[in-house]
Amino acid sequence: MAHNKAWTLASYPTGWVTEENFKLLESPVPSPKDGEVLVKNLWLSLDPYMRGRMSQAKSYARGVEIGEVITGETVGEVLESNHPGFKHGDKVLTGQRMGWQLYGCMKGEVLTMVDAARAPLSCYLGCLGMPGLTAYFGMKEIGAPKAGETVVVSAASGAVGSVVGQLAKAWGCRAVGIAGGQAKCDYVVKELGFDACVDYKAGNLFRDLKAACPKGVDVSFENVGGEVFDTVLRLMNVFSRIIVCGMISDYNATKPYELKNIRSVLVNRIRMQGMIVFDWHQRYPEARNELAGMLQQRKLKYRESVAEGLESAPQAFIGLLKGRNFGKQLIKLA
Repeated sequence: MAHNKAWTLASYPTGWVTEENFKLLESPVPSPKDGEVLVKNLWLSLDPYMRGRMSQAKSYARGVEIGEVITGETVGEVLESNHPGFKHGDKVLTGQRMGWQLYGCMKGEVLTMVDAARAPLSCYLGCLGMPGLTAYFGMKEIGAPKAGETVVVSAASGAVGSVVGQLAKAWGCRAVGIAGGQAKCDYVVKELGFDACVDYKAGNLFRDLKAACPKGVDVSFENVGGEVFDTVLRLMNVFSRIIVCGMISDYNATKPYELKNIRSVLVNRIRMQGMIVFDWHQRYPEARNELAGMLQQRKLKYRESVAEGLESAPQAFIGLLKGRNFGKQLIKLA
């Protein structure tokens, strides 16, 4: 008989996450109640936002309590259903409450049916999942780029940033990425089709970014924060827009970075807005259909970093926070 395995929060991290913050528990596979579906998870998504959930700080969503399963979205297969909308064998995208485990019961209303013939199942956690939807709505609704404008995106080789740049190109903009290391920059330009990509690890970020953006920056899609964001602020144009999606450079910092160039927001009358993709949940099908169309036309490319087995999740997550992943970070569970 199969047993469930789940990673739970053993302690709140102070500074960088360590493997001691996690505890692996075994339990019987649960049985679905009325209206619920038992899902066997096939793929687990690892995302930077999970670091924020491993904290008692106030945020846009409830954090994980000590002893609870770590938050995380999965794609899986229905094993047993007590909901009329799902049957055995259906492939589904779960909500974030499913978490880091092999099996789970979820209410049918929070599940989304996915089509494995349309795209590989892993894509529903990446370019067709929350990262892709984040890129789509952040760009379309907040960035609102116009053809000919310059769009800069940090963490450009990551799951969100890679889609941002490809959307910018598809919508007639100049796409400039910021990434860590020459290999990632080469991928962003040569494979994804960005116009340029700046290596922030090379030590010449402002000089190189200024050269890549000769007309300044009209839209900044910010995933990193800290010194990278501070540098971009120096190049923002009048009436430009900033999408604040993530601040991964601060997630493990004991002392947050203090912005030196925030005055640019005033001087250049910049519109800056934070974004959480849930705000557009009713329009997810719109974004997923457009992104799937681009994928099928080979106008949307992606890359995945895949770790094998649930046991590898903590180490892979720590690597994600330190920028060791290349593209979307996933755990292959089955």
